[in-house]
Amino acid sequence: MFGNAPKAVWQKWCTVDEKSRIHLACRSLLLDIGGKKILLETGIGSFFSPKLKERFGVVEAQHMLLKNLEKIGTSHDQIDYVILSHLHFDHAGGLLSPYKEGEDPKLLFPKAKFVVGELAFDRAIRPHRRDAASFIPALPALLKKSERLILVEQGKSFHPEVFPEYLEFIYSDGHTPGQMHVLIQGKKEKVLFAGDLIPGKAWVHLPITMGYDRFPEKVIDEKSKLYEKILDEDIQLFFTHDIDHAMAKIKKNEKGRFVTTDTQESLVEYAL
Repeated sequence: MFGNAPKAVWQKWCTVDEKSRIHLACRSLLLDIGGKKILLETGIGSFFSPKLKERFGVVEAQHMLLKNLEKIGTSHDQIDYVILSHLHFDHAGGLLSPYKEGEDPKLLFPKAKFVVGELAFDRAIRPHRRDAASFIPALPALLKKSERLILVEQGKSFHPEVFPEYLEFIYSDGHTPGQMHVLIQGKKEKVLFAGDLIPGKAWVHLPITMGYDRFPEKVIDEKSKLYEKILDEDIQLFFTHDIDHAMAKIKKNEKGRFVTTDTQESLVEYAL
């Protein structure tokens, strides 16, 4: 998760077990815009077989996204749009029904339209051997079969059907080609769904990348360019994988290093 940073460095930032696994969140963001419910990603869900659950240390027995939606009086069948930054299993696995031995996975969110960048979708269909294990082979076909798939042309800053007055798309390619980030433009504040470009507080520091990143040097360049916009427009970052921090702003410290400020541990209800 920390690329070429040695364990002696990164173990200061997180709790690590005897198998060198760390605690990670798979955090989604639910937007309510004019009564329409838009879900940004679905987390890992519970589609994993017992073998893969053990490998990745997935300890939850339930589909936690469905459980947490229920806590706020919402069901997956009430979601109008699901926007996916990319289709790695820890960001899109929650689209699928829980694992049952001998049964094929089924697509949840029966009325939702699924919004994915064209390049990210193509990558899921034709992955490189190096990142093929990060994708769910059955998922692209299920999305197509639903007839509710919206593919956004690479580089397009909005899609006319998906609230262009509130949502803007920003792209990066260093983690995976065509990752599509959502910039939420509220009346008072702006929030960027950072996806796997900046998965948490530790990765705000420019040199820190992930071993999962296809092009680590490009990740650093993309973060550096993005930080100019973030600082200029006072944008908050929403973190998908940080177990302790859901959202934060960034600043440069006295050493010229990018660090977080105004961090929020969780978001239950937040008006933009």
